[in-house]
Amino acid sequence: MRKFLILLAFLASPAFAVQPDEILPDAALEARAREISQSLRCPVCQGENIDDSNATISRDLRVLVRERLVAGDSNDEVIDFIVARYGEFVLFEPRATGANWLLWLAGPAMLLAGGAMAAAFIRSRRSAPVPEALTPEEEARLREILKP
Repeated sequence: MRKFLILLAFLASPAFAVQPDEILPDAALEARAREISQSLRCPVCQGENIDDSNATISRDLRVLVRERLVAGDSNDEVIDFIVARYGEFVLFEPRATGANWLLWLAGPAMLLAGGAMAAAFIRSRRSAPVPEALTPEEEARLREILKP
């Protein structure tokens, strides 16, 4: 039982992927590295950023980001370098350029199209003729049909 509790406590604790040997001594550079790492997707995990991922490639990317920052690159230059190597897939927010415009505009376009369809449906329902009340003969026939 004790081993189970220790295992449960270990699994419940947060996992920090950035290893102590990766951390830069300069706090400003480390903060920039963390900011960049949180905007890059792990190529293996795909749902995690490289800052949170324990995959080997994420570690390599974190080290590469820090190396580029120490070399004097700006944040954009580091991201451009990583994108040139791994493609735009590694960006959590793909850039709105070229063919990506289609992806960026598809969501709002579908929202507008759905809103237009809903408005047209509501408008057509309002203009539909109101059914007339039953005549006395129809009411009598209905009562006859519904009798137990």
